[in-house]
Amino acid sequence: MKAFVTGATGFLGSHVARVLAEEGADLRLLVRPTSDLRNLDGLKADRVTGDLRDPASIEKALAGCDVVFHVAADYRLWVRDPAEMYRSNVEGTRAVLEAARKQGVRRVVYTSSVATMGFSSIRGNVADDVTNNVADENSPVSLADMIGHYKRSKFMAEQAAFEAAKSGVDVVVVNPSTPIGERDIKPTPTGRIVVDFLKRKFPAYVETGLNLVDATECARGHVRALEKGRRGERYILGGENLTLKQILDRLGAITGLKSPTVKLPYGFALATAVVDEMVTGRILGREPRATIDAVRMGRKMMFVSSAKAERELGWRTTSVDGALQRSVNWFQANGYA
Repeated sequence: MKAFVTGATGFLGSHVARVLAEEGADLRLLVRPTSDLRNLDGLKADRVTGDLRDPASIEKALAGCDVVFHVAADYRLWVRDPAEMYRSNVEGTRAVLEAARKQGVRRVVYTSSVATMGFSSIRGNVADDVTNNVADENSPVSLADMIGHYKRSKFMAEQAAFEAAKSGVDVVVVNPSTPIGERDIKPTPTGRIVVDFLKRKFPAYVETGLNLVDATECARGHVRALEKGRRGERYILGGENLTLKQILDRLGAITGLKSPTVKLPYGFALATAVVDEMVTGRILGREPRATIDAVRMGRKMMFVSSAKAERELGWRTTSVDGALQRSVNWFQANGYA
């Protein structure tokens, strides 16, 4: 099997590429001229230069491949030029799907996100949110529910995948929750939680929650989707539903560092984000540590169920403690903290 993979120089994509290699696939990896290639070290694969924003380069790059794993995405919660994110995440996905159609590939696995799911706002007791407000593939949702350009762009890209499936492209959508593990070189917003904790930049926390998933297990779920998924369907690949406080407590247990005990009210967190975006983002031209969209997203517990993937793909929900440990070790070994 010859597999074309986008995003292999990034975090989750590097795990997908390595799992495919372990299972004997011949790899062809899309890289940009400016890509950081560290995540490809030691990986036997053909590398082709192209760009998601250049459809001709995509079609040429995947010619002769049997399957496609489109993992690449612009994953940021703040961007100076939002149009850039839509070009990569939406138009880039359309370009990959159209190239796959023209080249007659057997199947496309498109990596979406649980960001596209329908989540309820936090109301009252957090324990009730864990029990009653767990999203799945059938939770009601629309584009109007998407907070920020990242979520909006991923929702639109996912709709493009469904449209392609209806027009005859064999495409399966997977929705990873929040991957955690090694090789998060950017790092992603989730990786920055770990880095900030290691740098003792977490004096307080907000009441929010995420579903964390081991990045390596998530990559294996991509391969199972290739083998067992149904065309035009989407599958949540999730791990443990954890509040931010629980995540920080686990990091504290792993590192021996103190976990914060002060909880910030929503209004204070929002005001901090407004100032940070204005000063760091608009004036200094750097990505803010706190963003308005991130705080707004935090009003919803992003807890999910992977029951559909368990039934149809053989997915197994596992503990993320090992992945958190690997994440801490990798960031420390690579000078992030």
